[in-house]
Amino acid sequence: MKYLVILADGFADQPIDRLGGKTPMMAAKTPHIDQLCQLSRCGLLKTVPDSLHPGSEVANMTIMGYDAAKYYEGRGVLEAAALGLDLDDDDLAFRCNLVSAEEGVLLNHSAGHISTPEAKELIDVLNENLSNDRVKFYPGVSYRHVMVIKGGKNGLSCTPPHDVPGTKIDGILPKPAQGHETARLLSDLMLKSNDVLDNHPVNKKRKEKGKPVANMIWPWSPGFKPQMPLLKDLYGIENGVVISAVDLIHGLGKLGGLKSVFVDGATGLFDTNYTGKAEAALEALKDNDYVFLHIEAPDEAGHEGDVELKIKTLEDIDQLVVKPVLSYLDSHKEELSIAFLPDHPTPCELRTHTRDYVPFMISRPGVKADNVNEYNESSVADGEIGFLDQTEFMTYFLSGKK
Repeated sequence: MKYLVILADGFADQPIDRLGGKTPMMAAKTPHIDQLCQLSRCGLLKTVPDSLHPGSEVANMTIMGYDAAKYYEGRGVLEAAALGLDLDDDDLAFRCNLVSAEEGVLLNHSAGHISTPEAKELIDVLNENLSNDRVKFYPGVSYRHVMVIKGGKNGLSCTPPHDVPGTKIDGILPKPAQGHETARLLSDLMLKSNDVLDNHPVNKKRKEKGKPVANMIWPWSPGFKPQMPLLKDLYGIENGVVISAVDLIHGLGKLGGLKSVFVDGATGLFDTNYTGKAEAALEALKDNDYVFLHIEAPDEAGHEGDVELKIKTLEDIDQLVVKPVLSYLDSHKEELSIAFLPDHPTPCELRTHTRDYVPFMISRPGVKADNVNEYNESSVADGEIGFLDQTEFMTYFLSGKK
């Protein structure tokens, strides 16, 4: 048996008045997603432990089958793994955004989705001006980077920047618990980064073109190197891959023993190469038992608060990802199980994640579908699988239960 997970990040939402009380998922034209639903059994899944925040790193870890409350150490270490960084035991790793700030206010968590080449120039100049024997910056993709503090103390309260657009920076700088000295160092680096970056040529050009600038760093989600077992040892997955435009997902996969597949033109945004990602997933199924296909675009649309864009990303996933998967399924019905779900909701009106249960569906060879004919946040509550809690999803998906 082979297993394909299609993870539409932030797909789920909340009812919106101007959509007549519908969610973007309900308003979108998604005939192929609904067709897959008619071949599936459905339910609702809790992806975030009560003790953790509803981040993509936590929710995707859960869906991959890890007890996040036990193994989660922070987003930074997962992205460090994706970059191939060999962390020492005392290296405190942070996810480090390039953000837009103006007059003491955080404007944008992504610096207008700055390009990767532009971002690398800025990370290089940060290393020239702010790095030392303790602090180092590592370039990632677009606005998503890694910062490592050797000998840093955790116990910090760091605010995810996508949670607080439009907020005064003074009130959301890192706060200490045990990590008092580290909190002071972080705040100092953040404020100094604005001096380093604000008038950099990259940002001068962006200003001239009317684009948001990347004039400040925002470190968050700190952690030390995790001790995660391989998925082979947990679930017997001998051969598996992850496909994503996001370092976080590749880091999770790497720590779990999965291989990474990178697709040209995969941006993590609405203009991503959906077709290429679907083709890569189907090609990977030839030689692998488990494929985790991650699509970031709906989440980014939710963070932007752009309802129409989110609907477009859902319709693109329907046409360019699910449609070819259904065609493949026609000739591989006896050997392929498919799961389709988001990791968490990213409601457009909130512009951040929530911890609400997410809708999921599972198509399995030889298993009769339930009576849910349309896939959305509320319809799946009538599905035969019912409610699953965290790692129960992976156990159920791989179990072959009828």
